[in-house]
Amino acid sequence: MLPLARRLLRGPLPGRRRRFLHTAPPADPGVLACRLASRAVVRFRGPEAARFLNSLLTNDVLAHFSSPNSESEPPRYAPTPNVPARAPPAVYAALLTPQGRFLYDLFLYRPAPSSQMLDRTGSAPQTAEEDADGEVLADVDAAEVDDLLACFKRYRLRSKVEIDNVSEEFLCWQRFGSDVAHAEPSTQEPEAQSIGWGQGTDHAAESSAQGNGHGWQWLKDPRLDILGYRGIFPADTIPPLVESDKEADERHYQLWRIENGVAEGSTEIPKGEAIPLEYNFAGLNAISFEKGCYIGQELIARTHHRGVIRKRLLPLKFVDENDKELEQAVAPGSDVVDVVSGKKVGTVSTALGSRGMGLLRLEEALKQNSSLAISENRDLRVKAIKPDWWPAEWTQVLEQQSAAA
Repeated sequence: MLPLARRLLRGPLPGRRRRFLHTAPPADPGVLACRLASRAVVRFRGPEAARFLNSLLTNDVLAHFSSPNSESEPPRYAPTPNVPARAPPAVYAALLTPQGRFLYDLFLYRPAPSSQMLDRTGSAPQTAEEDADGEVLADVDAAEVDDLLACFKRYRLRSKVEIDNVSEEFLCWQRFGSDVAHAEPSTQEPEAQSIGWGQGTDHAAESSAQGNGHGWQWLKDPRLDILGYRGIFPADTIPPLVESDKEADERHYQLWRIENGVAEGSTEIPKGEAIPLEYNFAGLNAISFEKGCYIGQELIARTHHRGVIRKRLLPLKFVDENDKELEQAVAPGSDVVDVVSGKKVGTVSTALGSRGMGLLRLEEALKQNSSLAISENRDLRVKAIKPDWWPAEWTQVLEQQSAAA
């Protein structure tokens, strides 16, 4: 587990809801689960719900929802008539301003329609292209939910879609940690593959390990494997697998994201200001460069085809001159400067403990022997870290320029 998250796990956190939360999880529990109080749930319902979202958002919603999963596997139907089929994969997307600036990020979930349930013969019927009672659930920034609803309703015009805040009915959850990154739900629960005919997999057991009889399921986080699984569940339901995990405060998940350089919500991605490509949205599977028009597409396409993004969001570590980590010493909005030249390199966008994230110029932040500090306190040093998940091409041009110099 990443270092700061591991340290936090050694001590109890306030506000825990259930019995086993009053004691701290072990130093490295492998998997954690947390309820995301920072996220709210919005429902888009109607025969044009998916198409409406596809016309506005950065990702290709229709393409993701048209296939049963994101791994090009054949359709997998429920093994019994009373269990719904597996839902399509979750989709991560953003709504932008007409000028291509960030407004809201959304995780979209489409429950498997009732038409995919098996008939009495045990054979799966064909899935309709559009479910007459189509429904898409989205988990969104709870601090912005009212503004988000008003914004989508302005764009609705004559589209056949109803938009409601259903946060009292549903909650958002995340499963993450060092052991969950590359594990399928079936391998997390041995029973899911130990029962069945011959060497086949019993998908009924797999379904019970991943979800429940009403179709609420854990789905892979659509951004990165290292972020684990995400899901929307009824407010009166304990998600599957949570009892066997150690439920943690949401700060653990925030630290996991920070140390991997993944921002979420308008607190960490400035609303109306942030350029999505600088906040790594392309690497987080939030943007489709092949779909049709959407709001703000012109700036995104122009910036993408230009080829070089000179500023990006980076994980940061705050230390003193002796390389000792400093806790709670930096506030969001602090300027990061080059100690030698005195020039501003970027700005801290998020800070928690001795870690944070900041939008920095890559040429100065990632150069060898770089010396960065907080402008108000030059003794407080900043270490910029390139995440392991970054595509090589993001820094190749800058590395070539540095080598030439």
